[in-house]
Amino acid sequence: MTLRDFILDFNDQISQTIKYGMTCFVFKKRHFCYLATDKKTNNPYILIVEGRNIEHPLLVQGDRKRMKVLPINPMEDIPISAINEIFTKALQFYTN
Repeated sequence: MTLRDFILDFNDQISQTIKYGMTCFVFKKRHFCYLATDKKTNNPYILIVEGRNIEHPLLVQGDRKRMKVLPINPMEDIPISAINEIFTKALQFYTN
C-alpha cells in the first residue's frame, strides 16, 4: 500500500488501473509502471514501462526489451530516493 500511495502521490496526472492482472499506473493515458509481486520470491517489484530509456543502477533489464524492473526487498526500507530518481527520469521521457 505504501508503494501504491507513493506512486499515486508522485504526480497528480498518474492514475491507477488494472492491466494483465497487475496494478498499472498510467500517466496521461500512457502506461507508466506496474506494481506486482514476483511469483517465485513473493517480493514486490516496480516494472518501469519505458525502462530501456532510463539508466539507474537499481533497475534490472533481464531478458526484457522495453521494460526494466526495480526489485523491492520487503526486509529493507523502501528506496524512496531511488524511486524518486527513476520516476523523475521516466516523467522526463514522457514529457519530451
